[in-house]
Amino acid sequence: MSTRLSELSALITGGSRGIGRAVALQFAREGANVAFSHLGDDAHAQSLLAELRAIPRDGPSEPRFFAFDSDAGNGAAVTQLVQDAIASLGKLDCLINNVGIQTPTHGEDFDEADFSRILAVNLTGAALACRAALAHFLTRGGGCIINTSSVHETIPKPGYLAYSVSKGGLGNLTRTLALEFAARHIRVNAVAPGAITTDMNAAWVDDAASRAKVESHIPMQRAASAAEIAPVFAFLASREASYITGQTLNVCGGLTLYGDFQTNWAS
Repeated sequence: MSTRLSELSALITGGSRGIGRAVALQFAREGANVAFSHLGDDAHAQSLLAELRAIPRDGPSEPRFFAFDSDAGNGAAVTQLVQDAIASLGKLDCLINNVGIQTPTHGEDFDEADFSRILAVNLTGAALACRAALAHFLTRGGGCIINTSSVHETIPKPGYLAYSVSKGGLGNLTRTLALEFAARHIRVNAVAPGAITTDMNAAWVDDAASRAKVESHIPMQRAASAAEIAPVFAFLASREASYITGQTLNVCGGLTLYGDFQTNWAS
């Protein structure tokens, strides 16, 4: 069993399902102590805690796992979450801003409340979590932040304006903080998944025709599981990525390669 993340303490927002859950399990298998947040998802949170505690571990200390019910769209709650995670884990080495939501927001008639909520959860909440974690990292001489972005950081998503804006902002948040804190031993990177078979994407994952349509646009011709994405986070949190900062790593089966150009129709 890998001990690449031995004794590392990580906080994962939105950890009870999907990519966050897969990352929590990956980190635990690689030796990390893990805290994660969820919002009113106690059944999945408790089942994840049971899975984490069942992972065989070698080492001098007992592994530590914690779940917190917290609203990523509430600034005070986000700050408190980071403080609670630090208190429970004893320290924080890595913050993973993973929580994200989306709902249709068409440019000509989007609901302002929906727009504001998506930005509050996906972008403002991430920035506030970073602020709280950075204050702690500066007292410890370093740390690591990994933001869960999306291919829609760079690829527009018509009909989902707020989601696209939030992920574009998250990319710039990543680069700006990386530059600001690079000389202080704090690395900030992002992972941008493509089409992943998570609960968020159930509308097309669970419908054969819709899934085939989605996968037809992916150069690798298939969607990915959350378990395929999680090792990328572990790599970025590890010493193996010690010289990487300010980057968004697209993990998308080639979606960002503009697959419609696989057959050259332009010249």
